[in-house]
Amino acid sequence: MKLEDLEVYNISMDLADKIWYMVEEWDYFKKDTLGKQLVRAIDSVSANISEGFGRNSFKDQRNFYYISRGSLYESKTWITKAKRRNFMNEETYNELLSEFNVLGIKLNNFITSVTKLMKNENNSPSK
Repeated sequence: MKLEDLEVYNISMDLADKIWYMVEEWDYFKKDTLGKQLVRAIDSVSANISEGFGRNSFKDQRNFYYISRGSLYESKTWITKAKRRNFMNEETYNELLSEFNVLGIKLNNFITSVTKLMKNENNSPSK
């Protein structure tokens, strides 16, 4: 399996692009303060999925997927701040929030599957 075959990776990449193009339209102050933080946080989701995917053990992989999930939650906080500060309208916020929630569920399911693989690996007869 290739990294690009992972649904959770592809969704995180698409969401990061959507955020990038939204922030790109903001004025300098909004970009420089909240925008940079938001873009870094959402870009970190797919980056940590990638780094975890490249690790040799399920335990190492899972640690990066946990970091990825943390970055997703950080991103949700930044879009909430953006909404509260009127950087986006209610409709855009709700659409993004829905996409964040879908990604969160898929990321949690992905972490659960890696955890099961890790437990199976630890319980294998060769260990």
